[in-house]
Amino acid sequence: MIPLQSADVLPQWTALAPALALATTALVLFVIDSIDPDSMDSGLLAGVSTIGALASAGISGWFLVAGTGMSRTGGAIELFGGQLVVDGMALFFMFVFASVLALVTVASYDYLEGQPHQAEYYSLMLLATTGMALMASANSLATAFVSLELASLPSFALVAFLKNNRGSVEAGLKYFLIGALSSSVFVYGISLVYAATGRLQLAAIADVIASGEALDPGVLGVGILMIVGGVAYKTASVPFHFWAPEAYEGAPAPVSGFLSSASKAAGFVLAFRIFTVAFPLDVITGVAVDWGVAFTALAVLTMTLGNFAAATQDTVKRMLAYSSIGHAGYALIGLAVLSGAADQSFALGASMMHLLVYGFMNTGAFLFVALAEYWGVGRTFEDYNGLATQAPIACTAMTVFLFSLAGLPIGGGFWSKYFLLVAATGASAWLLAAALIVNSALSLFYYSRVVKAMWIEEPDGSFEVSSYPTGLYAAVITAGVMTFLLLVGFGPVSATATDAAAMLF
Repeated sequence: MIPLQSADVLPQWTALAPALALATTALVLFVIDSIDPDSMDSGLLAGVSTIGALASAGISGWFLVAGTGMSRTGGAIELFGGQLVVDGMALFFMFVFASVLALVTVASYDYLEGQPHQAEYYSLMLLATTGMALMASANSLATAFVSLELASLPSFALVAFLKNNRGSVEAGLKYFLIGALSSSVFVYGISLVYAATGRLQLAAIADVIASGEALDPGVLGVGILMIVGGVAYKTASVPFHFWAPEAYEGAPAPVSGFLSSASKAAGFVLAFRIFTVAFPLDVITGVAVDWGVAFTALAVLTMTLGNFAAATQDTVKRMLAYSSIGHAGYALIGLAVLSGAADQSFALGASMMHLLVYGFMNTGAFLFVALAEYWGVGRTFEDYNGLATQAPIACTAMTVFLFSLAGLPIGGGFWSKYFLLVAATGASAWLLAAALIVNSALSLFYYSRVVKAMWIEEPDGSFEVSSYPTGLYAAVITAGVMTFLLLVGFGPVSATATDAAAMLF
């Protein structure tokens, strides 16, 4: 039984209620589509999807506040023979996924206006998010792979959703091909780990390695490196990042926001659980590859290449795509510093904090691009000239997103980067700390280009904001408000993330 409050006890299977809410909503959409397959009622479809996303976010938030899966209520809840586990980390990321999904479904109400196959679009969104929720709970390499595929396959279709848009179809094809390759690498790595240990459940793998019963440390080491490559692809980390700029630029803007925020967070929660539970550094060091060194190299390369590439772009959407790669490098710091961190829970929690804030500010930035596309604004920085004279509130929200992404004290991104810096310096990871500071300063340069264009440059009169689409506008403003509120109310986020991370150690 699950203790939620002092007087409330629920069956253990209800711990998966956030994921079940998403899956149930997808089934409801299937029923609606079967009844009226040609329906283009955006209000009904977007409304049902948003209710399901908000229900999932609300339940996961309630469970977090109640301490479900935390040490104070009896610890993590294992289901299906330990194949799935619900703890603070799983619930924390389920809240992130559902929150991003809610913003995207609201924004899609206007973005998909007049488009066919809208029920399929929302169903794919919910199924992908269901897969991400299961990734957060995966306690076995087998369930990790199955949930990864459940999240990935709908994402391929979503990128190519605009069937008459060559860029969208091309991006979807590239995403699919690279995704198939990375999945092969990931599952082959799993097979090598199984060959060496004879186990798939994460804690059981660690027990075999600690006992010295692993058959071949070389095979185990190669398997671990291949799993590193699989999660690096999912998080768009260098050198497995090639798919991200193409997919984000070619996909519908709401899908770009969804993939760059929720999908990236899903890759990170999978990495956090696999490497801290199955391959803890105190067990793996001296036996097989030291993955802390691998993640340090990935973090430095990812944040540096991502930010330098973003600084050279001419279009806003592609700049945000490369920027998201840079932020993957920041989030990798939590894993990279674990070996030297005095407080491992805080180090990993810092990455979790950043991914939560990033979910709002980065999704909001991509949704602002969708709003600009709705108004007929072009794709380049110059096309945004003078936009603030016609849409000052939306441009204010975009300014909050961009400066928060850069780490200025205008949104929650300031605190998340500060805690990442504290984690790096506390572990004496001076290279990571320096890379974080230098790349954040560089990001301020290219983010300021958009702000300068919107607020300072004179408009060229090539467009006119004649209407404010309800869904898109509401989603952008909501994301902006949440990004700012996370600046002034970051304490509960920090405490919850640290407590949730502590469950892995």
